[in-house]
Amino acid sequence: MIVYGINPVLEALRARRVAALKVVPRAGGRVREILERAETEAIPITYVDATVLDREAGGGVHQGVVAEVRPAAEYTVDDLVRGAQGPPLIAVLDGIEDPHNVGAILRAADAAGADGVVRQARHAAPLGGAAAKASAGAIAHVRIATVVNIARALEQLNEAGVWTVGLATDAALHYDQVDLRLPTAVVLGAEGVGLRRVVRERCEVVASIPMHGHVDSLNVSVAAGIVLFEALRQRQAAAPRGDGTPGGAIGAGRGG
Repeated sequence: MIVYGINPVLEALRARRVAALKVVPRAGGRVREILERAETEAIPITYVDATVLDREAGGGVHQGVVAEVRPAAEYTVDDLVRGAQGPPLIAVLDGIEDPHNVGAILRAADAAGADGVVRQARHAAPLGGAAAKASAGAIAHVRIATVVNIARALEQLNEAGVWTVGLATDAALHYDQVDLRLPTAVVLGAEGVGLRRVVRERCEVVASIPMHGHVDSLNVSVAAGIVLFEALRQRQAAAPRGDGTPGGAIGAGRGG
């Protein structure tokens, strides 16, 4: 797989997944940091004309550096649940095929401390350079489980005690009325389509993000960030303070 751009390549280096680098001559700034790290780790470096990187990046903004990276570790849904440091918080992507949206969701998941992302093998954005660039390098760190069937993955999460919360614009329940302190999987559908019926039916609750302006929906990656950080807020508010008391109030409990 190819990743390009300074942040994605740096994060791939930190994750020890870079097999080789291609760099334009006389690259400066933060590319120098990449080169120094690569030299320390004996990673092969090839200096090429910028047109070569333009071609390999498919016209993406490569900032003078492209890396060949080794495949990421493979995870199962059970791996994500068992590997959680606390109550699991997982994002599930149902048919999201835009790599920029997927990359932005991975970035939000990493920033919110989520325990992983579940995606489908078919009808899903490739985890290549565009997704890596949009994730600002988070793709190198987020644990991703690729499954054959999202509906079956939701059943597995239910069986493991994970609360499945689908997002839909027509849901009467608001996202901040859901108890996200529980082990939670946030289920996100593709823009313009939303959750597929078979997936929505397997969600234990469906919630919406209320809109107060002139538009009636949000970009799916923005919606993901809002709900993942609401889960983080609820969990931090519920965590004991130094005196052993809860840190704050929590909204409505599990129900819907």
